[in-house]
Amino acid sequence: MAATETQLMLSVGLIEKDVNRDTLWVWCYPSVSSDLRQVLLSKCCLTQDSREFHTFVFGQFSRTWFYISTVEVQEPTALNKVTHFSIVVTAKDFNPEKYAALSRILCRMYIKHGSPVKMMEAYVTVLTKGICQSDENGSFLIKDYDIRKAFLAGSVKDVVSQFGLETIILYTALMLKKRIVVHHPRIEALLEFTRVLPTLTWHRKDWSILHPYVHLTDTELEDLKKCPGYVAGFVDPEVSNRSDLFDVYVNLPDSVITVSQSAKEAMAMGKLHKDVGLLIVQSAEDAERSDSQVIKDISVKTKEILANLAALADQCEDSKITLESLKLHHFPPATENFLFHLAAAEQLLRI
Repeated sequence: MAATETQLMLSVGLIEKDVNRDTLWVWCYPSVSSDLRQVLLSKCCLTQDSREFHTFVFGQFSRTWFYISTVEVQEPTALNKVTHFSIVVTAKDFNPEKYAALSRILCRMYIKHGSPVKMMEAYVTVLTKGICQSDENGSFLIKDYDIRKAFLAGSVKDVVSQFGLETIILYTALMLKKRIVVHHPRIEALLEFTRVLPTLTWHRKDWSILHPYVHLTDTELEDLKKCPGYVAGFVDPEVSNRSDLFDVYVNLPDSVITVSQSAKEAMAMGKLHKDVGLLIVQSAEDAERSDSQVIKDISVKTKEILANLAALADQCEDSKITLESLKLHHFPPATENFLFHLAAAEQLLRI
């Protein structure tokens, strides 16, 4: 177990801010590409002018997850010229809780010893044994952090509570692998909300679509545009003017969801959507049901829709659906339209 799970970690790095207010990338093991390093520096709150302090942020760039923990150096320590520092872990997997816990231990080690050597030793131990034990700094076990726990850590009930029946727009966009952009000026709110959205299409268990912390830079946008469908989070309100980046735009502070002009035809709503929307709302509003039960309710409905789609495909040549074959069933226009675009998303459409 440990062998495969530990190999998900890619690197550990260190960013420092000194008494002269200079912020530098000072150390890394084993290495990080220059492109990724620039992105990581831009995500670290120590390099940002706003002076806002973020203890933990995470995101994805170029198929690599990054996790950044930042601390202020307070009591007299071995770090006499450093006022703040950030530990940056990169990995192949989405698991914020796992890497936040590991980073806390690495941060305490650095404050105590003032040298990256102990951090590197701890990192290598986790890499080889899946464990990092240290009496005064706490212990860390990779097996305590199951990937399903990370997938289920957010609250789908909170999302439905905020958007009600309009959650069906998010569900439809995710099912059709559309591009969803979410804006909130607070990074913490953005991370909390965006990480939940992939649970609406639980049958895929695909968090690679999540890009929760993106800046409007050429490097990052080029990387984002390589993904056919995504959930991307931005703190910059300017993103609302970038209609080339989204099919669905979520203004989180105002609780407003907008479908772009170019996606309106594919996203047209009908009775099927209303039925699914009501099911989502009723399940989420049931105080007896947990978040994971709500996700299961949605997933059961999704599997029913996909089973019907697969049955339609089975009746067709090469088990691929065409618009002509769909028309034979005389579905309501919005349902036919949704099934056609869903077949394309699920690779059941004959091109």
